Amino acid sequence: MKMKELRQRARDRLRGSCRVCPRCDGRACAGEVPGIGGMLTGSSFQNNIEALAMYHINMRTIHQVEQPDLTLKLFGRTFTTPILVAPLTGAAYNMGGLLTEEEFISTIVRGAAEAGSCAFTGDGGDPEYYNAGLQAIKDTGTGIAIIKPRAQMPLTERIKLAEAQGALAVGIDLDGAGLVTMAMKGQPVGPKSFYQLRDLVKTTKLPFILKGIMTAQEAEMAVEIGAAAIVVSNHGGRVLDGTPGVAEVLPEIAERVKGEIFIFADGGVRTGIDALKMLALGANAVLIGRPAIWGAFGAGCDGVKTIVETMTDELRHGMLMTGCVNLKAIDNHIIY
Repeated sequence: MKMKELRQRARDRLRGSCRVCPRCDGRACAGEVPGIGGMLTGSSFQNNIEALAMYHINMRTIHQVEQPDLTLKLFGRTFTTPILVAPLTGAAYNMGGLLTEEEFISTIVRGAAEAGSCAFTGDGGDPEYYNAGLQAIKDTGTGIAIIKPRAQMPLTERIKLAEAQGALAVGIDLDGAGLVTMAMKGQPVGPKSFYQLRDLVKTTKLPFILKGIMTAQEAEMAVEIGAAAIVVSNHGGRVLDGTPGVAEVLPEIAERVKGEIFIFADGGVRTGIDALKMLALGANAVLIGRPAIWGAFGAGCDGVKTIVETMTDELRHGMLMTGCVNLKAIDNHIIY
């Protein structure tokens, strides 16, 4: 299916919960939470897009790179792309309800795997959302389980479930601490202390991920806590209005902790060139959210696969046109 047709079908099937705008910048859906828009004015969502747009690419074509290598080694596995899928839940109350949660997350996880990538699975107001993600991980043989910042005991229980179902890694959606949709469903969440997180890391042998890091100070704390990775993310602009864009804070975070901890960047990545910029700014890999939703609703597993493969091809072309032989060669020298 061609990308234009996929996007049109997604637009129809998302039933107004996402307009699949030609430029997905958070303006048309500002304040639509529940939904997939940004909170209040939508400025945090919009800042993710604008922060990436501020950067330009230095084109270099005098070099010997002919076949850029996009191989990503992550937690003992090898993937063919550094473009992974972010944790996504709430098909019923955020995305129009045409797909059940089980259908949606199975589509996301399988589609990502078929593209040589990996999907994160999420947690939500309905506890079965987390279980649906774990089942998809078990069925597919790959995936990373992310849990909302619940109380310590429910968190520990969910970590053990992830281990039993063969998750590649596990982590906490710290940026979900104030999610309106969780409160609406009677599922209490909140911030976590340094010591609570350190204790949780010690409960599992799986690599532990802290998602929702937006300052260099908290990135350094993640290293001290013993986390294996962080996700630099403002939750797609859905939890706090007025935050900077991810691409604005990423360089300082990378300067402080890159090499000590794996860095994912999640916020506003819509194309392979956006991914290239995030990698140049210091990320080791990137996560995509809304484009994966379009793929799932537009053409199921094949749609998710198409989205990831298209963006990977765009990234490969960007690497070719900037002389980057592999992912490690992508750094701030390509940023103008």
